[in-house]
Amino acid sequence: MIKHRRWMCVFVLPVFAAAIAVAAAPNDNKPASTSTKKTSTSSARRGPIAPPVVTAQAESSGGNLPVRRVVLYKSGVGFFEHQGQVDGNETVDINFTSGQLNDVLQSLTVLDLSGGRITGVDYNSDAPLAQRLGTLSLPLAEDTNIENFYSALRGVRLEMRDGTNVVTGRLLSVERKTRVSGGNTLEVDLATLVSDSGEVRSVEITPAVSVQVADRDASQEVNRYLSLLASVRQEEMRRMTIATAGSGERSLYVSYISEVPIWKTTYRIVLPSKSGEEPLLQGWAIVDNTVGEDWDNVELSLVSGAPQSFIQQLSQPYYARRPVVPLPQLAQLMPQTHEGAMLGGVTSLSGVVTDESGAVIPGASVTLLSPSGQTAGSVVTDSAGYYQFGDLPAGNYQLQANARGFQATNVQGLSLGGGRAATQDMRLQVGTESQTVTVSASTNGIETDSVSASRSRSLGSSAELGGSLGGVLGNGRGDGVGYATGTGSAYAMAGTGTISAARQQMSSAAEGSDLGDLFEYKLKDRVTIHKNESALVPIIQTHVEAEKVSLWNQSLGSERPLRALWLTNSSNDTLDGGSFSVLEDETFAGEGITDPIKPGEKRIISYATDLGVRVDRSNWNEVDRVNKVRILHGLMTQTSEQRTTTTYTIRNDDTTGRTVLIEHPVRVGWSLNPNDAKPDETTSNVYRFRVSVGAKGTATFTVREASPVQSQYALTNLTSDEVALFVRQKSINPEIEAALRKILAQKDLVSQLAGQISDNDDATQKIFDDQARLRENMKALKGTPEERALTQRYTQQLSDQENQLDTLKKQAADLQDKQDAAQKQLDEMIESLSMDADI
Repeated sequence: MIKHRRWMCVFVLPVFAAAIAVAAAPNDNKPASTSTKKTSTSSARRGPIAPPVVTAQAESSGGNLPVRRVVLYKSGVGFFEHQGQVDGNETVDINFTSGQLNDVLQSLTVLDLSGGRITGVDYNSDAPLAQRLGTLSLPLAEDTNIENFYSALRGVRLEMRDGTNVVTGRLLSVERKTRVSGGNTLEVDLATLVSDSGEVRSVEITPAVSVQVADRDASQEVNRYLSLLASVRQEEMRRMTIATAGSGERSLYVSYISEVPIWKTTYRIVLPSKSGEEPLLQGWAIVDNTVGEDWDNVELSLVSGAPQSFIQQLSQPYYARRPVVPLPQLAQLMPQTHEGAMLGGVTSLSGVVTDESGAVIPGASVTLLSPSGQTAGSVVTDSAGYYQFGDLPAGNYQLQANARGFQATNVQGLSLGGGRAATQDMRLQVGTESQTVTVSASTNGIETDSVSASRSRSLGSSAELGGSLGGVLGNGRGDGVGYATGTGSAYAMAGTGTISAARQQMSSAAEGSDLGDLFEYKLKDRVTIHKNESALVPIIQTHVEAEKVSLWNQSLGSERPLRALWLTNSSNDTLDGGSFSVLEDETFAGEGITDPIKPGEKRIISYATDLGVRVDRSNWNEVDRVNKVRILHGLMTQTSEQRTTTTYTIRNDDTTGRTVLIEHPVRVGWSLNPNDAKPDETTSNVYRFRVSVGAKGTATFTVREASPVQSQYALTNLTSDEVALFVRQKSINPEIEAALRKILAQKDLVSQLAGQISDNDDATQKIFDDQARLRENMKALKGTPEERALTQRYTQQLSDQENQLDTLKKQAADLQDKQDAAQKQLDEMIESLSMDADI
């Protein structure tokens, strides 16, 4: 076997060396690497080429098409834009991987922006290797070994040389033989050749023997086979050639989508050390460039959302990664997200309307718009300039105020909810009523002279998605959003001020905007991210409203609640879902994960276990007596209540007070006691109750719920015993009892008449039976004097019975009429009885 392998090296090495050299050629696999070639006019029209055939008559360095803009989506795709210059009839080559080619073919857009035209887009599309090997005359497969190779060469002329000895002939076979040499048993390969003269010779294949294919056609087939094997290593690269036609230098635009790693979001929440300050929210995006080409000075946009996208061939690995979340050593607690509220606590809004000097404005019209844009209320300020709206469900509201001689003022971003009263003062500027000043909500009042008008956005303008194609078609950039100076100044302050001050002054490197169901973070400055590198970019820098709470839910399986922040997204940006870290007193306090949070939305995010608080839960059930009776259409419905009382006992062992949020489950068919405290929030699964617990204190909180239990009775089937039982159980009142007694009395009357009719029928049937007997007896009489006397007697009896039957018949008809009337009256009494009483 060792000799067999050495022979293979002697024979195959010279042939495979060329294939290895081809396979070792550089292959960058750059999905967006570009080059241009200048071609003649006749070469502009080109059909599909595989492998590529260069038809250019002259080479030109020309321009190139670098990546100018990248938009990354949460669905794992990226949108890429190239723009550059071409001259005359030039072709531009862009290299992609096989996996990217599917996406490119679905989304490629090519535009000549200067009057030229696109004459064709070609790419090398290769058939599968097995199909291409099938075109060879030699029966060789992809995984051919030396034995299969010999079998394919049977009948081919070979020249075998061992030193000066040369044997030439057609290969008949190669067989493995056993030979004994020097007391050792060896396995050798013997090649049997047949010469042109018919001579058969066997040659032992040793390392000194070289074999050459002497048949030219067979040698070419072997070379083709090895070339096909070498081409497999280059199949990952697809070259797309874009042919253009025109005169002079022109701008060329190319765009497409491609699979990319999902960009990730992570947040830092810095809790203030002073009362009255708001927490600072800082958001970062982690961007990975794995497409194989440098992003040099590109416009980068990050879109939160998942537009539908797919590939028809699942040949590329999916970049979504499983989260790596280590378990805390102190408490075995997994991070979790908390459901947003479906119904927030009812709240109120009030304030004072003044002019620029601070004087109140009576008679000013104040309108409150709901989150859907509808009018939620409209009032006029009193003599003190005061207005108030009450019973407002949680939401993000808009407040408008106008008065004669003043500019109208529009306050946006009013986040109301949580069951707490809110205050919003408004200051109007002198002017005409047609002028409008738009400001953002503030808990400390509004200074309208220091704010700017809000900016409207509409999908499809050049400002959206970081500048649309409309800006490119104009041979320049769209208006888009302005670019800021970045974050350099913020870091410079760290050397001269405090860390807290540096954080406050730091600005985000991105500007957010709504795109329908999506949300875009567009970086203000161009970025450079080299291939196979990643970047951490600040996209959010804003103050948010957050209340520190302890969240307890029985499903946690622990008596310890979670330390959490009840956060309100008071910014105008959507917060993408991701991980977050909490810093408190300039140190790490915990981390967790959150779902996306829309502007104005309130959400609980938990980050640690509260080791200073314990919560105990106990409950008991009872079934209350009937408390409501309803009679309608002959059906009596008695309603009682099944009641549950749940008591939460909260112990705070810490030296500082706590606000504990108790999450009580929402159960279908159960309702809260209307006289108890209302929940601050209601989600689809839980009620959230706020409970304050002092330092080293204990508090209890009770939730009472009720579920109705109904029993139904048909009045036609009621008996006097059942009514007596209702009376003893006090499940009906005297008025209902009296009505039911009347119905029972009428039922008794109907029953009595039915009994009399039954008795009448029995008497009639008895007479019928007796008449049948008499007639049978009369048939047996023969006419003797005694028999004639007996016949007269029977005849008289039959006559009397007929008179009785006439009387009974009249009585039966009369009784039936009475029963029908009584039954009709009973039916009317049952149908007309309608009562709805609380017991």
